[in-house]
Amino acid sequence: MITLEIRNLSKRFGETQALDGMSLTVQPGEIYGFVGSNGAGKSTTMRIALGVLATDEGEVLFDGRQLTDDTRRRIGYMPEERGLYGKEKILDQLIFLARLHGVSAANATRNGTQLLEELGLGERLDDKLDDLSLGNQQRVQLAASLIHDPDVLILDEPFSGLDPVAVDVMSRMLVSRAKENGVPVIFSSHQLDLVQRLCDRIGIVAHGRMVAEGGVDELRQRGPLRYRVGTTARDWYPAGTELVHDGADHVVLEVADRDPGADQRILHAALAAGEVHEFTRVVPNLTDLFKEAVQ
Repeated sequence: MITLEIRNLSKRFGETQALDGMSLTVQPGEIYGFVGSNGAGKSTTMRIALGVLATDEGEVLFDGRQLTDDTRRRIGYMPEERGLYGKEKILDQLIFLARLHGVSAANATRNGTQLLEELGLGERLDDKLDDLSLGNQQRVQLAASLIHDPDVLILDEPFSGLDPVAVDVMSRMLVSRAKENGVPVIFSSHQLDLVQRLCDRIGIVAHGRMVAEGGVDELRQRGPLRYRVGTTARDWYPAGTELVHDGADHVVLEVADRDPGADQRILHAALAAGEVHEFTRVVPNLTDLFKEAVQ
């Protein structure tokens, strides 16, 4: 099983510093979500990992070894700008791509047919790509990244423009490759709810640098310490807290110093001020964390 390591990548395009010490590691069987605003450096990082771009500094390692032509053959890549041929039959294209990776004609045909079946396109093998909907074209593009049974998957915005059914189909396939085959999967996406649901770990990128990284629950627990208190009482808030939301029947308070005993202080102060019908910790979702990290 392969581990993908990206170490201290730096890349400049003229006056623009696209990457500035970018580092991350994707373990075997792990799904890694790579998120950031447009221009943050996600695609540049992926292209360097593929050997399409040269890095000014840093290195990419596959199981501790430098990137080579043989290594590239073991990567499955789905680019943000899709690159298949609109006028060609989809199975023929998959067979052609598999053969470029050294797969025999018989295995290429078997793999292509099986992948299209799994993706719900078993009856469209001889259709041209242009005859498919956008969502089905995306499915074929995923099949193209998997046709040679890659050891590593690198996917740039694989779910862009897909309907919920197609998202579910593709998600199941990625999870299967990761969990059953031990393939490290890294994908970028702006669909943060999907990233939060699918990924084992997440890296948030801004201005070519990794600004936050960890498991979903770990990152959410690192967020601001806030409590929602269901009460109509006001102006009872204990020292060291800040009012961040004032609703009709509740307030949300943030603890300035993340004092682990703050929950009891807040609850006691609220009960002393009046009736309390709700008291819960407010754990930020990935969207909230993303907004905070990239500001």
